[in-house]
Amino acid sequence: MAEQTTPSAPALDIATRLAFERTRAAYERTMMSWIRTAASLITFGFSVYKFFQFEKPPSGSGQHLIGPREFALTLVSVGLVSLVLATLEFRQNIRVLGAQYGGSPRSLSVVMAGVISFLGILALIVMIFRQ
Repeated sequence: MAEQTTPSAPALDIATRLAFERTRAAYERTMMSWIRTAASLITFGFSVYKFFQFEKPPSGSGQHLIGPREFALTLVSVGLVSLVLATLEFRQNIRVLGAQYGGSPRSLSVVMAGVISFLGILALIVMIFRQ
């Protein structure tokens, strides 16, 4: 990868450049782990929703404080919120790193987070408007 510098950033020596790359890779790995966690929460929430949609409620069951549908909505919502917060933190960290050392390459993990967020929002809409 070519060294990216801005006019205000000094040229980096090899040790600093490698440290920059290790730090950026650590941020990427952290972001990807948040994406995995959010995707798991969204998938599990939607699976719970679909399972109990097919399962017939037992006769004479009382009204509970939180039912399967609400639990599923909560899981999907927590997954989406965690993904949004992780993306904002990642972008802030990369922006600070790029400002200190000049340049920040594009990240595919943010694109992946956007795709997962879109699918999660779609699942949430289906769960809310489809009873």
